[in-house]
Amino acid sequence: MTIDLLAASDAPLRTPWADPDSYWGAMTDAVAGVPAPAAALHLDALRYNALDMLVRAAGVPIRVASKSVRVREVLDAVLRLPGYCGILAFTLPEALWLAEIHGDIVLGYPTVDRAALRVLASDERAASRITLMVDDLAQLDALDAVAPPTGRPEIRVAIDADASWRAPGLGHVGVRRSPVHEAAEVAALARAIARRPGVRVVGLMMYEAQIAGQGDATGAGDPVIRWMQRRSAQELRDRRAAIVDAVRAIAPLEFVNGGGTGSLELTAADQSVTELTAGSGLLAGHLFDGYQAFDPAPAAAFALDVVRRPAPDIVTVLGGGWIASGPPVASRQPQPVWPHGLRTLAREGAGEVQTPLQGRAAAGLALGDRVWFRHAKSGELAERVDAYHLVGAGAPAGTAPTYRGEGKAFL
Repeated sequence: MTIDLLAASDAPLRTPWADPDSYWGAMTDAVAGVPAPAAALHLDALRYNALDMLVRAAGVPIRVASKSVRVREVLDAVLRLPGYCGILAFTLPEALWLAEIHGDIVLGYPTVDRAALRVLASDERAASRITLMVDDLAQLDALDAVAPPTGRPEIRVAIDADASWRAPGLGHVGVRRSPVHEAAEVAALARAIARRPGVRVVGLMMYEAQIAGQGDATGAGDPVIRWMQRRSAQELRDRRAAIVDAVRAIAPLEFVNGGGTGSLELTAADQSVTELTAGSGLLAGHLFDGYQAFDPAPAAAFALDVVRRPAPDIVTVLGGGWIASGPPVASRQPQPVWPHGLRTLAREGAGEVQTPLQGRAAAGLALGDRVWFRHAKSGELAERVDAYHLVGAGAPAGTAPTYRGEGKAFL
């Protein structure tokens, strides 16, 4: 089916998740005939999240991070909403696949995939639609090695500049991405790229993971997190402006990209930024419940079957060990969300073939009943299932294949 998030644009937003009994009951009914594990996507929740992100972006266009979705029909539906424009892809093979339909794709990460680079360099249409991300000239050396500049179309490139905070006394705060941090370093890279034949600098990206990817409403450490984010944002605003000015003196920029689901308001207020990137907030993995500024709807979830009762207050579901990437901590486990009041066991957690769950709700569950989980990260659930079963207005509304369901596995 075609997901249409515009069809009810004049109708008030429905928020069925405000009534958990009804919401999860409808999800259960929608997949009643589907063997577990069954992944579901509630269209009212998807629409709510997509529109809420536009409000938070305050008119700054949002580029959709495909790694946080991995369902082409969802990508297409969101991109039909005014205010969304383009895709931030996570691998070059994925970008080449998406470029068969979409015309504005930025690769979010550098690549040295020689086979994919060879395809890009041999396809003028793809080369006009895809922008490579670089932070080191060696990445362009890999391109030149498979496709000399004189025998290929001009390749669009964007520079990824480090947005982490080098805090006095704390050191590096943020993720380890680009090696170019200061305006002079970014400008030197831009000048070197500008001198190379066969490539053209068209964009700049700076992803402030220490703000966008770090919840500030998760526990006792929240005041420290908020302090860090305020200080980091102040430093980044000035440094990003200097970097943008330095690169624009070398090459005209079509876009300056920043932000993520967790920092839309803050990044949108930065006058140096021309577009935002977000994706996790659409499906809303449970890691995005811990933010003060927004409260996403639980759009995507998966159901598992109860198959054992090892104790009166414990039931065991088949499967469940779909752990999210990142540090090996409890927050990366899938979260049992319905029936309310279940928790994983500290010594077992979510297991490869079984997951014991304990709590007051366990006594009311029978073998064959279903328990709903939310994945920690939004897009990674799609690597485990072939399709999402769509739920609209409390009833089944078809299916949407994931990348995996279309026979694709990019990373």
